[in-house]
Amino acid sequence: MSEVLNHFLKYVSYDTESKEDVEKFPSTESQRVLAEVLAEELRAMHAQDVRVDQNSYVYATIPATMDKKVPVIGFIAHMDTAPAYSGANVHPQIVKQYDGGDILMNQETGLTMKAADFPDLLKYKGQDIVTTDGTTLLGADDKAGVAEIMTMAEYLLAHPEIPHGTIRIGFTPDEEVGHGADLFDVAGFAADAAYTVDGGGLGELEYENFNAASAKVDIHGSSIHPGSSKGKMRNAILMAMEFQNMLPVFENPMYTEGYEGFFHLDSMRGTVEEAHLDYIIRDFDEKKFAEKKEFITRVAAYLNDRYGKGTVNLELKESYRNMKEIIEPNIYLIDIAKAAMEEIGIEPIVTPIRGGTDGARLSYMGLPCPNLCTGGYNFHGKYEFIPVQSMEKVVELLLKIVEKFAER
Repeated sequence: MSEVLNHFLKYVSYDTESKEDVEKFPSTESQRVLAEVLAEELRAMHAQDVRVDQNSYVYATIPATMDKKVPVIGFIAHMDTAPAYSGANVHPQIVKQYDGGDILMNQETGLTMKAADFPDLLKYKGQDIVTTDGTTLLGADDKAGVAEIMTMAEYLLAHPEIPHGTIRIGFTPDEEVGHGADLFDVAGFAADAAYTVDGGGLGELEYENFNAASAKVDIHGSSIHPGSSKGKMRNAILMAMEFQNMLPVFENPMYTEGYEGFFHLDSMRGTVEEAHLDYIIRDFDEKKFAEKKEFITRVAAYLNDRYGKGTVNLELKESYRNMKEIIEPNIYLIDIAKAAMEEIGIEPIVTPIRGGTDGARLSYMGLPCPNLCTGGYNFHGKYEFIPVQSMEKVVELLLKIVEKFAER
């Protein structure tokens, strides 16, 4: 069994699901457990400056093996798994030499991953594929990234004859709930640049992401017995529906792709008296992003004019910005990653992230940080899978990037 697979299977056995709207950091104590495990492994490898801070961020250094001064490079991944699907009691299974057909994931329930539904599977015919048993997610997002970085570190620390500069390692909690970069010690990390290892299929290389905001809408109605409510009742649920119907119909995730942005109604709840809408707003283009924020603000203002001041309360909050603005002046990071991929037989797929990454926020915190693939697919659900050979190839990619930085 390969080293990266050994690491991966160990890490997915830890339930590190993060939680939304929790007032502590990290949001779940189970993340602290894996943080300590990783730190102990790094110490056993003889990494330097290994520490777990009070917020369960893990930091370590692979010391330089050459006198030549080269940029200090970092590699970062997150330890938590998404709250969208259970990450407890993960039972991974390995499909050896996948034959290109459907994969029976669970004998008891008959759950099957069909190649027709997931055509990416066919790219990996003949390879070994790790799946779930269908009762949980797998956790490749981002324990594959953690395993790949740890395997790279283990190899470099066991081979001090390999010339390289100083390398920093960082593992973060709570990325899946939007807080992975909140308390990251950029100054203490002391890297010139870094890569998050948190992407999808082999070859993905990303330095553009959505500009992102959240919008919380509270609508205040007036509940009166329907038998005597004429001219008196103000139904907050109906006003909430009116709010949603005023947003552009086709600027909705179900109609968008590529560089197209959207308004996404993430949750809706309410009564006649009170209704609440939670949105996320996304766009790659800064001007269009600003227009979306201005549009939803005008919708709230219009309904307040119509139904009375204070009927609609809109709380608009920016989450992160497109890191393209930071990475383009540091495009050598992309050039190095592309060249490294090509040299080891990976086709680079430069693609925008239709989501967020710790790297976006870290870039604006002073640490330019594009995103590398992990090799995984179908994150956050029961059909998640990752080819073993892709994880091995990502380890090779990380080592090649280290080599290229040593040549600078």
